[in-house]
Amino acid sequence: MTRKLDMMEALQALAADRGISSETLMGALADAMESAYSRMPGAKDYAWFTIDPDTFDIRVWSQELDEDGEPYGDVSDVTPPDFGRIAAQTARQVMNQRLREVDREMKYEEYSGREGDIVTGIIQQGDSRYTLLELNRGVEALLPQAEQVAQERPQANSRLKAYIVEVRKTAKGPQIVVSRTHPGLIKRLFEMEVPEISEGIVEIKACAREPGHRTKIAVWSNDPNVDPVGACVGARGARVRMVVNELNGEKIDIVPFTEVPEDLVAKALAPAKVKEVRLDYETGVATVIVPDFQLSLAIGKEGQNARLAARLSGWRVDIKSETQLAEEEAYANQDWAEGEWVTDPETGEQVWQPAEGGEALSAEAWAEATEQNEAAASEEDGAEADGEASTDGAASAEGDAPVAEASADRDEASGDADATDEAAAPTDDGGASEQPAEGGEPEAG
Repeated sequence: MTRKLDMMEALQALAADRGISSETLMGALADAMESAYSRMPGAKDYAWFTIDPDTFDIRVWSQELDEDGEPYGDVSDVTPPDFGRIAAQTARQVMNQRLREVDREMKYEEYSGREGDIVTGIIQQGDSRYTLLELNRGVEALLPQAEQVAQERPQANSRLKAYIVEVRKTAKGPQIVVSRTHPGLIKRLFEMEVPEISEGIVEIKACAREPGHRTKIAVWSNDPNVDPVGACVGARGARVRMVVNELNGEKIDIVPFTEVPEDLVAKALAPAKVKEVRLDYETGVATVIVPDFQLSLAIGKEGQNARLAARLSGWRVDIKSETQLAEEEAYANQDWAEGEWVTDPETGEQVWQPAEGGEALSAEAWAEATEQNEAAASEEDGAEADGEASTDGAASAEGDAPVAEASADRDEASGDADATDEAAAPTDDGGASEQPAEGGEPEAG
């Protein structure tokens, strides 16, 4: 009896060590006993085991089988007198195998529904193909080379957070595939650092990422009193800094989400300032006009800012400066001859075929006609300029005529004044004489 109690305590300790229930362990022990009994000489074809959980009393029960293989008759106790000693070795082997199966099944059930979660593991080893992370209870996660950030150099025995991509069930247990490049890693990290996101007040509507370089997220607030960008940034950038540190310095741009496509595209190109956004719903292209000095900032290093903005907004982004737009519009407004260049089947040369029909022109004739048209246009422009100059000259002459008349009046008035002064000139004797206007002799005073 004491031996049975000791065995019961040992099984309970084993169950606690493996993290499984005592009932599951008892079931595994019963399966092991049944396998051991079936190998004994004189074993019954239809037998089963019972184990008393209080006294750990093991019994073998059996029934007879009919021609159809169905059990019938009374249940009889067929427990061998020395069953424990004979079956101990066989039971130990079968039980260990069963325990491993139960352990693998429990580990798989623990992680099977956790795709999309974050796990923290300790880096065990790595090579050019993958890196192994040890999770809790001895579970290992596989970090493939394709899911690693190129700039990261994880050190052995260091802790690392990763995103669960897939959980596979294999003969050796669950195989957990994790990632460090998945955009979902950004969302989960912000959920851990921002309570408003975990509570559902703030949502991450879109995320675009180039692992190791830059990430853009668009956030939305379900509460008008909560600023989504400020909630993610935190006081003095404390919250976003924690995420950046976990990603080893990867830059993160946080922009407010909007239902208006034009505004979303403009905000997605931050920090560049956008002047205008034109959308083409048929082709899905968003033409963005920016000031000339903002063009390089809007495109980003090797087009990175434009690519992330396109992924974040869902539109193909075409960025143009104000100068480029003006040149394209001026080019589009020019009058061009309608037609096409075709190959002459007889000569094999390129000829110009007008759209309205008629004789095709060779390259030399087309160039000559183009020069003549340009010359004619230049003459017309010169004639218009001369006409404007002539009109200005006539207006100037008409304006000068009154001035000339006024000048003549001033000269005439000046001559009358001189004549009067001469008439009133003083004499030699100190008197004054009056000079007649008709030129007669002066009269003595």
